[in-house]
Amino acid sequence: MYDDDVGGWGYALMFTGMALIWGLLIVGIILLIRYASHPFPAPPGGPPHRSAEAVLAERFARGEIDEQEYRNRLSILRAGTTP
Repeated sequence: MYDDDVGGWGYALMFTGMALIWGLLIVGIILLIRYASHPFPAPPGGPPHRSAEAVLAERFARGEIDEQEYRNRLSILRAGTTP
C-alpha cells in the first residue's frame, strides 16, 4: 500500500536542499575569511593630537637633539615666537 521508495520530487527536493546548504556554507566561509583578513578601520578623527612640547621632549629622550637645543626650542615654544 505505501511505497518506501523516494519519488522524483523527493530527489529534486533533496538535491535542492543539499545545494542550498552547501552554497550557504561556502558563502559563509568566504565572508568570514574576508572579514577576518581586513584590518579594522581607524577610529574617526585620526591619531590624538600631541603638543609641540611633548614632541620636543620625545625627540630629546630619543637623543635626536641635545640638551642645549632642547632648552632653546622649549623657550621659543613657551615664548610664542619664532627664531
